[in-house]
Amino acid sequence: QVQLVESGGGLVQPGGSLRLSCTASGTTFSFLSMGWYRQAPGKQRELVAMAFSTGKPHYADSVKGRFTLSRDNADNTVILQMNRLKPEDTAVYYCNAEATHWGQGTQVIVSS
Repeated sequence: QVQLVESGGGLVQPGGSLRLSCTASGTTFSFLSMGWYRQAPGKQRELVAMAFSTGKPHYADSVKGRFTLSRDNADNTVILQMNRLKPEDTAVYYCNAEATHWGQGTQVIVSS
């Protein structure tokens, strides 16, 4: 059974940085896609960034230039480096693989 384990959320001041990590277990195959979604209170879940087995990652317009997604295909790991965080980045961040598998979510709070 595939499991996605996330880490790295927390509380940070505006302008600060956080690093989220997600590692998949329970499979020996490399996922075609891995990335992150987020869901803020009262809002729908939205795509943040997605990495594919080939090509460059895709980013939501709201995070372009601030967030960087990196992926290790061999380990089925994705890392989301979040810089210049804003209060509107506050949300629960979910790791996703192939639009099917989800992590449990990790809270990110950006507040002074």
